[in-house]
Amino acid sequence: MHFMGYRRPDGQVGVRNYIGVIPSVFCANKVAELIASQVEGAVCLRHPVGCSQIGEDLEITARTLIGMGCNPNLGAVLIVGLGCERFTAKEFLDGVRKTGKPAEMVLIQEEGDTLKAVEKGVRIVKGFAEELNAMDREPCPVSKLMIGLNCGGTDATSGIAANPAVGAMSDKVTENGGSVLLSEITELLGTEHILASRAVNEEVSQKIRDCIAKTERHLSEISTVKKFENRSALISTGNFDGGVSSVVEKALGGVHKSGSSQFRDVIDYSVPPSDGQKGLFLMDAPTGQDGDVVTGEVGCGAQIIVFTTGRGTPTGFPFVPVVKVTGNEEVFEKMKENIDLCVGGIISKGETIAQEGNRIFEYLLSVADGKKKTKAEILGHDELFCITRHNV
Repeated sequence: MHFMGYRRPDGQVGVRNYIGVIPSVFCANKVAELIASQVEGAVCLRHPVGCSQIGEDLEITARTLIGMGCNPNLGAVLIVGLGCERFTAKEFLDGVRKTGKPAEMVLIQEEGDTLKAVEKGVRIVKGFAEELNAMDREPCPVSKLMIGLNCGGTDATSGIAANPAVGAMSDKVTENGGSVLLSEITELLGTEHILASRAVNEEVSQKIRDCIAKTERHLSEISTVKKFENRSALISTGNFDGGVSSVVEKALGGVHKSGSSQFRDVIDYSVPPSDGQKGLFLMDAPTGQDGDVVTGEVGCGAQIIVFTTGRGTPTGFPFVPVVKVTGNEEVFEKMKENIDLCVGGIISKGETIAQEGNRIFEYLLSVADGKKKTKAEILGHDELFCITRHNV
């Protein structure tokens, strides 16, 4: 099996061919936006971080922004810095240039002011655009795909239909040599024994247990502070309205997104699998917030996100297609402009999980080919870019 993608110098393959205009610090957001707005095919990644951070918090920011620049859906990258930030534009540039893709930087303080920085940035990005416009898609094996999984706004149909169907799709990806990322650790509590039993070896099994236990300890500590007792629900109220009674019940449904393959390893937030490993991975994320998780998966190299929802959501990512899947036929009818696929026929029409999983897989390949745009892409949704913070 193959799809038509954009081959990158480091061997990765993009399913889109955008130019990333990425500020190294929040102070450069507006300049980056102004540059990106003047060149077709450029996307700006606005964010609130990059300075006044220390330790692990700054490290997560640094590796996540570098991971954005390294993602194969970006064919070229312009980094926009202020010039005095803690996460320097030079460190950012060096990290992205390791991929071999075109990458440059503009420092506002060196150029003199906003207008001069924008003028220089636009010239650079126009040059990138000419280069990328000359590229053609090429046949690429499914083994070059990495799919990130996410679940937002769960209801009863998510665990019965949408998540199992996505799990069948996940198995087809890994069977064809591709990779799949499961995360949302805060929403996997109570399933650690299930996940650990599917580890490739005892070492990975223990990593899975340790990962979920660490998150559970942290949540236990912060949820027992009395003055915040009315702020201590582990899942959003929409999940309760959808018929999910607890975080463990949500987890028992959500775990089905990963299919039945063995877990190859547990990887850190925005850190790609090591040594060219392929298959199913658990990504450790400090929170279960949709944006935090999806951003970490994109930082690991995911070119497409498959996102299940029983309640409905409009969200998307700036340069990565987000495929929305629901098992709720009423929600699909209400939110047809936001949700790509409905697998509610598993419940209402006797469709099999395998049949619907294959339909999601075929849709995934058409998105990877560029033959289809997701609903989030068509409407320009980009809310899911959200860099997680560490203990702040």
